Amino acid sequence: MKKCKYCEKLKPQTEYYGVQGECKSCTKKRVQQNYRKNIEHYINYEKQREQNPERKAKKLEYQRRSRAKFPGKYKARGKINNAIRDGKLIKNPCEVCGEIKVEAHHTDYRSPLKVTWLCRKHHMEIEGKLTYLK
Repeated sequence: MKKCKYCEKLKPQTEYYGVQGECKSCTKKRVQQNYRKNIEHYINYEKQREQNPERKAKKLEYQRRSRAKFPGKYKARGKINNAIRDGKLIKNPCEVCGEIKVEAHHTDYRSPLKVTWLCRKHHMEIEGKLTYLK
């Protein structure tokens, strides 16, 4: 057991990154706060990284592999975007929290226009990709 220097809670060693004195949850919160505080710096940094030819090539290769691996997902996204553009589909607020900024969640890519509207947080929770931003 170890005491976090920020939240001052006793936690097992598995709740720490290496020998760091701050627990994983405090580290994540601190990193998120820093990112929000210095958002302009990180936006400019990412824009510069995107100009690197090696990075561009890797991104393009990743895109190709992903589209080949999940063709239904890629086609469904295109159909959703076209339907929204053409006015055939209208975004609704998040079905969980009511947030206006939403994403389309497919339960079945064979029915591309049958979607559930979710905010980023709830979409990632459903996909099982982002559980620490609660």
